[in-house]
Amino acid sequence: MPTRPDLHSALRRARRRARRWAKRVDARWPAVGAYVRARRRPKTAPPAPASPKPSAIAVTDLGPVRTTLEPRLGSIVESVMQEHLSYVGVVGLRTLAQMVLDVESQGVPGVLIETGAALGGSAIVMAAAKSAERPMRVYDVFGLIPPPGERDGEEVHERYATIASGGSQGLGGETYYGYRADLMAEVEDAFVRHGLPLAENHVDLIKGLFEDTLVVDGPVALAHLDGDWYDSTMTCLSRIAPHLSPGGRLVIDDYDLWSGCRAAVDEYFTGRPGYRFERRGKLHVVRLP
Repeated sequence: MPTRPDLHSALRRARRRARRWAKRVDARWPAVGAYVRARRRPKTAPPAPASPKPSAIAVTDLGPVRTTLEPRLGSIVESVMQEHLSYVGVVGLRTLAQMVLDVESQGVPGVLIETGAALGGSAIVMAAAKSAERPMRVYDVFGLIPPPGERDGEEVHERYATIASGGSQGLGGETYYGYRADLMAEVEDAFVRHGLPLAENHVDLIKGLFEDTLVVDGPVALAHLDGDWYDSTMTCLSRIAPHLSPGGRLVIDDYDLWSGCRAAVDEYFTGRPGYRFERRGKLHVVRLP
């Protein structure tokens, strides 16, 4: 059992590490440092607990896709999971791959888009499932994700506080992707490692905040939205959904996970006809003909 001096020493070391991390955050991500300091300020009264809101859209539960992928695509899904490159999970990746295959077989026109790439696993699977000629754009900050805002629930802010403090654990016990020194280069290397060089497969990695970089100037066949919070989700919906081709599809990763994402989706689609809502593990939004 540690002695009291040992515990005091460990506490001092932990505090020094925390101070070093705070300085690093301020230097690399000033907005994140400002967010953390603001969250530390005392509140005059605790916030009232948020009541869960029922979905404002009618969702049909179809379940994830259970078909077997062809061997090459199936092996890429397995490799992505073995390399800890995706938070989506094997069933989610297979479903996403099948949705891209459906877009191809049905001849739905437009680009593929992913907003929120993390380590690149789901984007790799999408690129492997599409035709090499179809353009694909992958948007991400390729670093520490931006803070949530006022429209996000307390559970979101608690999660972000862990991330911003340096306490988030990566997949498979590895370094959390937001803390990597050159995440964009890692993602590009992962594409190449899986036989999908970016230029040859018409894939563009676009670095920056969605509000600064996400410009859609033509039809969209399928978009995988993994922006976590309210503001980022609303930005993606308002810029992508109007361009969704008939038969095209949005796959919204965080609808059942984070309150801000759910609020943005419900708000955006309420009173907007012309869409079908499916739950296939994740929420899918299909543009009607």
